[in-house]
Amino acid sequence: MVCLVVTALAVVGALNRALDGESGQPLVVLAIPALVFFVRGQLYARQRVNGVRISETQFPEAHRMVVEAARAFDLPQVPDAYVVLGNGHINAFASGHGARRFIALHSDLFEIGGRLADPEALRFIIGHEVGHIAAGHVSYWRQFGVSVADIIPGIGATLSRAQEYTADNHAHEFCPEGKEGLRVLAAGKYLYREVDFADIAARAHTDQGLFVMLVNLLSSHPVNTWRFQALTDRSRPGRLL
Repeated sequence: MVCLVVTALAVVGALNRALDGESGQPLVVLAIPALVFFVRGQLYARQRVNGVRISETQFPEAHRMVVEAARAFDLPQVPDAYVVLGNGHINAFASGHGARRFIALHSDLFEIGGRLADPEALRFIIGHEVGHIAAGHVSYWRQFGVSVADIIPGIGATLSRAQEYTADNHAHEFCPEGKEGLRVLAAGKYLYREVDFADIAARAHTDQGLFVMLVNLLSSHPVNTWRFQALTDRSRPGRLL
């Protein structure tokens, strides 16, 4: 709600200045709806023309995971899913354009469920991304509604962290045994199996302080120690601040 109010005030203020005859910045603000539409459309097109579409014939095991996640979260339509070149980056994301919803998995992250043979970890990651869609995080109106707040340090990032915890909750419901696959975020796709998930989670109580809070505040994702702790202790939500 805070992010929506920030964006609404910015748009109303820009509209008033534009009606008073000002040009420049007010017109930029008023162009945000079209800009959000353009960015979403371009992002979807980039995955379609450059990525490998996950289907019944290409990566069928992953395709079954996407279908099962969509059914588990009662989505009316199974989202498209793509493997895109990671170039060493460990990442995945969900978005949409028009009525379509899709997820994209960087190849370096997707490999953990392939030749690195950790299907539970891949299942958790897919559950997380489909969870973003199920929670409504990728809708056009939501992304437009928080667009101005996203560029204000700390405000948009805090909402993003909340959304990450929510998507983790979906993933935990879908595949709780795959949560330790998030160790890949701390040590990469080759070393993560040797990492103690519980040890990182336990450090949430000891690795604290002003600068830890600052790093978390400015990050779009919760710091790993707090995020792992939230997945370990299901009796309370993840820490936002």
